[in-house]
Parts: sequence; C-alpha cells; structure tokens
Amino acid sequence: MAGAAARGPLPLPFLPFLLLLRLPAATAEPELRFRRPAEAPVRLFTEPELARYDGHQEGQPIYLAVKGVVFDVTSGKEFYGKGAPYNALVGKDSTRGVAKMSLDPADLTHDTTGLTEEELKSLDDIFNNVYKAKYPIVGYTSRRILNEDGSPNLDFKPEDQPHFSIKDEF
Repeated sequence: MAGAAARGPLPLPFLPFLLLLRLPAATAEPELRFRRPAEAPVRLFTEPELARYDGHQEGQPIYLAVKGVVFDVTSGKEFYGKGAPYNALVGKDSTRGVAKMSLDPADLTHDTTGLTEEELKSLDDIFNNVYKAKYPIVGYTSRRILNEDGSPNLDFKPEDQPHFSIKDEF
C-alpha cells in the first residue's frame, strides 16, 4: 500500500484544518474559565440531615448553610468545629445570624424577614467574599425548592428568591 503522499495533494476542504494545526497553542484556543467539578455530587439537605454535620462527631464533615446554599467548612475546623467560636452557626441554615453577625440562637435561622439594608448588604458580602470564596458548595437546603409537605414547589425560580442569585454558584 502506498502512503498518503503517493495519492497526491489533499483536497482544498482540508486546508483550513491543517492551518489550524500549525497555529501556536496560545492562539488556537482561548483560555476557558470554569470551576472544577465538585468532588462529590451536590445534594439536597433537609434540616435533620444538615443537623448531623454540626462538628460534634469526629471525622464527620462540618456543613453550614447560608442563603440556602450548603458549604463544607471542615477546612475551617478551628472556627466551626466542636467548641470553636462559630460552632453555633453549623449544622443549619444560619443566614440571619450571618447577616446580623449574631450567634443568638433566635438568629440562627434561614429567615431574612425584617433585616435592614445594611444587614442584607453584609450578608451578600460575607456570602460572596467568605463562604463562596473559601468553601466548596456541597448542596442546597430543601427549603429552597420544596413545600412544607415535601412536595416540589412548582413556582420556585432561583432568580425570584429574595437576596439570592444562583448564576455565580457553579
């Protein structure tokens, strides 16, 4: 069998493809920006499930939810682990407590009703610049997309949730 060179020149439609192969790698493909896929699948947490990750069991990850997003804060064990200063925040959605910078048990809830503009701005800043910047997202609280009886909330639209934007989470 004769080689490809013996068959003659390549047809013209292959010329652009060959030119691309000769371009330097830096100009052939633009730099893509994306986050690395999660190590484990993202999941939905009920309140009792989230409560199991409160930092009190040795070897268990430590989870904290803010704005319905569950973060793995295990790498900050010195802040969130058993006996640590912010341990009260973990194992639950502590959105209100984060917004108010409060560890009062009454503030350790998902409810943002009545927060001031300053508190809401603080919440967004901490959510974006601390939690999203430092800790991996491992899931979401079921409250974000389910009704009280556990049925799917057919009216749920992430973009309609107060003080929440899903577009930059992934």
